[in-house]
Amino acid sequence: MGRLLRRANRVGDSGEVPVAALVLDCHGRCIGYGVNRRERDQDPLGHAELVALQQATSIRGDWRCNSCTLLVTLEPCPMCAGALVQARMGQVIFAAKDPKRGAMGGTIDLSSHESAHHHMRVIGGVLEREASQMLECWFRQRRRRSV
Repeated sequence: MGRLLRRANRVGDSGEVPVAALVLDCHGRCIGYGVNRRERDQDPLGHAELVALQQATSIRGDWRCNSCTLLVTLEPCPMCAGALVQARMGQVIFAAKDPKRGAMGGTIDLSSHESAHHHMRVIGGVLEREASQMLECWFRQRRRRSV
């Protein structure tokens, strides 16, 4: 998670919200990596989790990720959490909780919601303090620039 936070910080320097994600296969090998690319690609789907998930499923040749783990620096939003349920992700580990948009416990928990056809293991708060501080600092600087 520490490496992901450093990568997310670099993405923040380019103007993107500093979020990074990766997918590990059942052997712990990285098979997908993504950072936020919404601004760069002008794509509302350019979330780090979706970028990593697309890469991982392409490499695997299978859209089902039951034996995989996604690591991400910020709790997934509803769009990303829904995609992870659809992909049948085995486990999600995230750093900072998102009390405004988080969909794995922050505002709603789509990973265990009764409507979900797949339930995954979720571990939140790994290096949470560091991730939260990075995000808070980034947003504070962003607001100062826009004033």
